[in-house]
Order: sequence, then C-alpha cells, then structure tokens
Amino acid sequence: MVNLATQDDFSAAVEQVRQASYDLVAAGAETQSKLLQAVATRLEASFDDILEANTLDLEASLDMAVPERLLDWLKLTPERLQTAAKIVRRLAYLGDPRGLIHPAASRSSKAVLGHGQVVPLGVVALVYEAFPELSAIMAGLCLRTGNGLVLKGSNEASQTNQAILRALHQALDQIGLPQHCLLSLTEEQGDVARTWLLQSPQVDLIIPYGRPGLVQQVVRQAGVPVLPIAMGNCYLYWSATGQFDTVAAMITESHQGEPDAVNAIEKVLIHPSCSPSTIVQLCHTLWDQDFELLADEALLGDLPDVKPATATDWKRPFLSKTVVLGLADDVTAAAAFMNHHSSGHANAIATESYTESNRFTQLVTSAVVYINTSPRFTRNPTQASSIALGMTAQRGRCSGFVGLSALLTTQHILRGLE
Repeated sequence: MVNLATQDDFSAAVEQVRQASYDLVAAGAETQSKLLQAVATRLEASFDDILEANTLDLEASLDMAVPERLLDWLKLTPERLQTAAKIVRRLAYLGDPRGLIHPAASRSSKAVLGHGQVVPLGVVALVYEAFPELSAIMAGLCLRTGNGLVLKGSNEASQTNQAILRALHQALDQIGLPQHCLLSLTEEQGDVARTWLLQSPQVDLIIPYGRPGLVQQVVRQAGVPVLPIAMGNCYLYWSATGQFDTVAAMITESHQGEPDAVNAIEKVLIHPSCSPSTIVQLCHTLWDQDFELLADEALLGDLPDVKPATATDWKRPFLSKTVVLGLADDVTAAAAFMNHHSSGHANAIATESYTESNRFTQLVTSAVVYINTSPRFTRNPTQASSIALGMTAQRGRCSGFVGLSALLTTQHILRGLE
C-alpha cells in the first residue's frame, strides 16, 4: 500500500501513475494486448480469493446496516467476475483502439498543414460505490488506451477491491510493466485522499459511479474535468400508434441489466388516445413482474390500485422496479417534459410513425435515443469496440456511452511548409 500521509505524498503517487502511463504507451499496442490477456488470466485464477474477500465485505456491511441496494451492488457472483474477465480478454483481442477516433486535419494562418493523432488522456480516476468488478473493467479500458488509473472505491468493498488489485498488479509484474499504472486509494488512507484526488491538477478526468448523491457530490467538489455516470430515471413516450407489446417489452427488459439497470425505464408518458383498458393491462403486466406503479392525478381515476405520484418523483431515479405513469398530449409535449425531468442519458419512444420518431429525435436532448427497442444497457455488447463502463448524459464525442473513446483525445500536429 502506498503511504499517503500528506498531500505531497499524494501528488507524488499520482505523478508516478502518470510516468507509468508513459511506459504503457511506449510498450505499444501488442504489449498492451499481452498485458490484458494476463490480467484476464490472473482474474480467473484469483476467483476464489476475490469471492472470499467479497464474503468478508458483505458480512461487515450487514453488521453496519448498509442499504440493501448497495448490498446488491456489492455482492459478487462467479458470473459477474467471469463477465469482467471476458471483457478484459475481449479488449485484448480488440487491438489498438486509436482507430475509433478520426481526427481532422488543421491549417494555421501561416499556411501550415497539420494532422491529428489519437492519444490517451493521461491519468483517469474512477470514484465508485460498491460494484467491485468495475475496478477490473476500468483497468482494462485504461490499459487498452494507455491511461494511468487511480481507483477510489467505497469502504464497503475494501477487501474485495484489494483482492482484485493484487491480481491486476500480478499481471503488470508478469509483463514487466510498472504497478504504478494502477493506484488504489484504500480505506486506511481515509476520505482526505479522495478530497485530494478531486482537486488534483495531475488528474485529467474523474468518472464518478454510484448513487446520485455520490455523483453529484463529486461534480460539486471536483476541480478537474468530470464525466458523471447516470443511472435510472429514463423515460418512454407511448405514442398514439405505439404497440402494447412493444411498450411492455421495452419497460420490462430495460430493468434486466444486472446488477445495475443503468437504462431502466422508470417513467412512461402516454398519449391520451390510449384506452384505459390498455393502460390497466400494462399495469397488470408489470405487477406480475413485481413492479411498483405510481401515476399522475389524471390517470388515477382509471387506476384505483395505483399510488399517486408526487412532483419530485418525475425527476428522481428510483433505481428499483418502480414505474410512474403520466399523460403527454403529443410528441412535442413528451420531449419537452423529458428534457426538463429525465436524467438525459437514455430516453425512448414507442411509435409506428416514422415522422413522429424523427420529430422525437430532433426535440429530445437525450444523449442516446431508443426507438421501438429496449434501452437495456450491457457492458459486454456483441461489438467489442462498444464495451462501456456506463452511460452519461453529457453529449458529444462519447455519445452517451463511456467507453474507449471517452478515454482518448486528439493531439494536433502542425508542420511548416518548406
């Protein structure tokens, strides 16, 4: 464990991470691929040790009355660990990801021609709550892109995080690259180390992952760029032409992401032409799958068994199998309501009208839009280049998905004409 008794110690440790990232870049894409294969193998070989450490963390958390949602996020299973190892191995087979970004050429006022090359950001930090396997996945993304990584996990997962870190460091030793590529701030180093991290000019990007309170706290306190991960509070507009089966499938499947349903549809805005009997049918479909339902006042008369929604319910993520039902007169009203109330990272529409779907995509400011398909999030998609840690409401190059491209940037190179 690195000794971080003072802020100077912390700065020196982060500088070591940056220097180690230069070694990682200099080693080249082929060596990085070998390293990722070694990481996956070490993780698999350490499953028993990691799961044993996780059991100890779970027992301690139960004694401390940690919220049930955090316990679900904290609890590792062999399947979750295996998925993390598979993601790292797929990143190894993917090869050099720098072709994901195509930098534009540049021209200066003095007729200098130039081009851009894709480079890593430098030092990335992940501040996360529970989810111990995210440290391995984030390490894979950073090692693949040539970034150094600082990890600050929650105290609830301290022993699990250290067991995973040991496996990561063993892989670095095996390939002959410095352990300093990965720095983990432990429970013993205290919350003051997290404060130093959020204010460190040596960190190029901080990614917070967890409950909204944690993410918002990091955004408020950070003195460096932040890419916040969003979860829940996704909206669906059920238009006049939307099919019942499509709506039901979009809602239920969106909640099946494990262990965190990142893109769960928690709010449904319904066109007034939808019959009360069809809405009741949707309610029974969701109740059969243990959903809790709320509705605005305009719908309660037809839904006597549904609880009333409050004004604050429309803006907050439940992060559970809870859905709020409301009315929206048309696609314009639905998009406006979503823009004001949703998390903004993934919203959806169910419609059979191409014109209406096109209008929706123009009006809604969501980073990602889903049309007649479930927004369910998966970290390990079919296409390896689309592997992502999570989703963000920030739009731009990341396009809502926080993956490899979010950890790369463009270095512009200008040459004078002879």
